[in-house]
Amino acid sequence: MMKAKELIDQLNHSGLDEKLSLLYGADADVLDTQRRRYTEAIERFTKIFPNREDVHLFSAPGRTEIGGNHTDHQRGCALGAAVDLDVIAVVAFHDEGVIRLKSEGYGMIEVDLSDLEIHENEKGRSVAIMRGIAARFARMGVKIGGFDAYSVSDVLSGSGLSSSAAFETLIGTIIDVQYHNGKTGEIGIAKIGQYAENVYFGKGSGLLDQMVCSVGGFVFLDFKDPEKPIVEKHSFDFAKAGYDLCITDTKGSHSDLTDDYVAVPSEMKQVAAYFGKDVLREVDEKEFFRSIPALRGKCSDRAILRAMHFFGENQRAIAEADALDQNDSERFFTLYRQSAVSSAEFLQNLYSAKKPLEQGIPLGLAVSKSVLGNDASVRVHGGGFAGTIQAFVPHEKTEAYREKMNALFGAGSCHLLRIRHVGGVKIV
Repeated sequence: MMKAKELIDQLNHSGLDEKLSLLYGADADVLDTQRRRYTEAIERFTKIFPNREDVHLFSAPGRTEIGGNHTDHQRGCALGAAVDLDVIAVVAFHDEGVIRLKSEGYGMIEVDLSDLEIHENEKGRSVAIMRGIAARFARMGVKIGGFDAYSVSDVLSGSGLSSSAAFETLIGTIIDVQYHNGKTGEIGIAKIGQYAENVYFGKGSGLLDQMVCSVGGFVFLDFKDPEKPIVEKHSFDFAKAGYDLCITDTKGSHSDLTDDYVAVPSEMKQVAAYFGKDVLREVDEKEFFRSIPALRGKCSDRAILRAMHFFGENQRAIAEADALDQNDSERFFTLYRQSAVSSAEFLQNLYSAKKPLEQGIPLGLAVSKSVLGNDASVRVHGGGFAGTIQAFVPHEKTEAYREKMNALFGAGSCHLLRIRHVGGVKIV
């Protein structure tokens, strides 16, 4: 345990630089920013919880999708990576039987650990996530004493970087480290987060986001058996290969897009049902392509095209992971560009058919290619229909690219990310 003042002194005298470098890189300006960020968080914590002296620091990263666009809900393969944008928490533990959390910009959340049932009025709120995670640990036989926490996040909300999964990983890591001696493991923490989101928060989700946030680094995932997914951690340094990872928020509205998001898995499952299967991963690919003429009239043309995307994208995710293992960046980028074309032409998730005049993502992709060349490694990011695009940009073009994207979509729209090789973690 460490007193708040002692922890601030350590930060100010570079005592935590080695640990911070592991999460954010060793750049001097970056470390200065993180020292200030953590110091301000600790100072804020002491004002909110003045009676707590012994404090700890935790962090959980956001994540970016690298390969496998809309494959996880069909029990397919995907490739993701944790990034250096994260949610951090200053935490003090106690035995009062309650969790209290104040997030920057939001009100206080409290969960009474004697009441871990589902609260219908909490669905869609962060308190439901916390209660669901605590409930899952309790049902595992873990005795939770409780804690007070103040959290700060720079994971961009609505950016497809999974701020919700980062939050779930943070809460799960805090409880696991303190009350379960770290025994739950990265995969277990991810499953607990998914459970809380599905059952308590009321949002159906796959396991991709939580898994990448919890494991950290480049992660290949095979969801053929969703109860026992294959998880492989990969290492590849794009920075050393000469590329920067950029995410650009095209400022499209996600309102009224629920039907678009729901339609993707729904239409894929319609095709699977034609073959008597629940999801496309269970369908024989060759049989699917032979049956396309018969499928017309049974399923929409778009559903057939989306199924075609799945089969190609599933194989590409496997090949992309192999390319990274072989340090073959040229093959990886070829596959990445093929994936981008498939999302645009087959999956059709660049804009909503309900809003045909709002095409921020196609516009961002077109301007990206005007800056980087037609063979640019740029694609829609995440669920699509509105939101973000992702590009791997050669170092020498990064400044010009970010300037162009910020001019197009507004200052601060283009974010330079680094791959973080550590998932949810206790710093001290």
